[in-house]
Amino acid sequence: MGKLSQIYLLLLLIFGLSGCNSIAYYQQAASGQLSLLWQRQPIDEVLDDPQTPPALRHKLTLALQARDFARDDLALPVGNTFSDYVALDQPYVVYNLMVAPEFSLDPHTWCYPFIGCQSYRGYFHLDDARAARKPYAEQGNDTFIGGVTAYSTLGWFDDPIHSGMTRLPDDRMVELMFHELAHKLVYVSDDTRFNESFATAVELEGLKRWLQATGQPEKYQEAQARLERRAQTLALIEDTASHLKALYARQDEMTEDAMRARKAAVLEELKAAYRRLEATWPEPGPLGGVMAHVNNAVLGLFRQYNSDVPAFRQLLADSGGHFPTFYQRVETLAEASRASRREQLDALDQRWQPVVADSEADQTSH
Repeated sequence: MGKLSQIYLLLLLIFGLSGCNSIAYYQQAASGQLSLLWQRQPIDEVLDDPQTPPALRHKLTLALQARDFARDDLALPVGNTFSDYVALDQPYVVYNLMVAPEFSLDPHTWCYPFIGCQSYRGYFHLDDARAARKPYAEQGNDTFIGGVTAYSTLGWFDDPIHSGMTRLPDDRMVELMFHELAHKLVYVSDDTRFNESFATAVELEGLKRWLQATGQPEKYQEAQARLERRAQTLALIEDTASHLKALYARQDEMTEDAMRARKAAVLEELKAAYRRLEATWPEPGPLGGVMAHVNNAVLGLFRQYNSDVPAFRQLLADSGGHFPTFYQRVETLAEASRASRREQLDALDQRWQPVVADSEADQTSH
């Protein structure tokens, strides 16, 4: 899609909406997206420029190699995604706002044209995200704003590589590319947990095969260690979520002050358990900078990105490690009712055996 066509789509999106809040939100979203469109430069041109710093040259060369790998080895729909580069003037490309009620783990959702409903709202500037958070926080909701290194427009636009991504270590940048490309392939308009867990599963297996193909076994060991730390963190989060669910179910039996005090105690127990766990790791864990501010919104975010990852990895193992077959099965899942998807994913999760599944996947990657 050319620049003018993309601009026309953005304008159509804005003026097809009603309500001042909607217009204001989509104006900032369109402005941010337009900025990326206008600032982007073909990676080939950046590489041809003798003034391009060696570090950036390395990252962009790596990005082109990862694009080819994603297309040829992971069967992902690359197209023109990640063929351009943008230098950002801020550390993150987007800031996501998450909101959850004070006594519920069910996140607030926002619905959008074309892409359906999501449990987060993205802002291109931190000040806008903070302004949007204020009324929710004043109403007593739990809120969280997280910086986003990359996002997918689901094929509506040709998403670029940007400086927030190229500042990452090589393997982190590559796995993030795989994650975002997965969103172009399968996306359920009303199920953030499904979408993010699927993309995370593709990211993990994709990185594994990339590191094997590029002869970096030591990096794969590091990736495995990060995955184990993520799994240990998720176990803590799920245990805390089960206690909070039981607590919130008693709202008719307890005063708000008593409920609030008990909630605070449960979250303090989580923080203490996480500190003990993190003390055994060689580097900060997946919630290292966030745990001090943990609340329902933070718990919801982490669970959505990770809870169904074992189920999708089991489905990939059931597919013989063959990505096209896996994607077909995921698409069938996506077309099922929400209740049926949940039942099937729970069954897959119960069957997940990491050692066996990894061994089966290894056989397909050589």
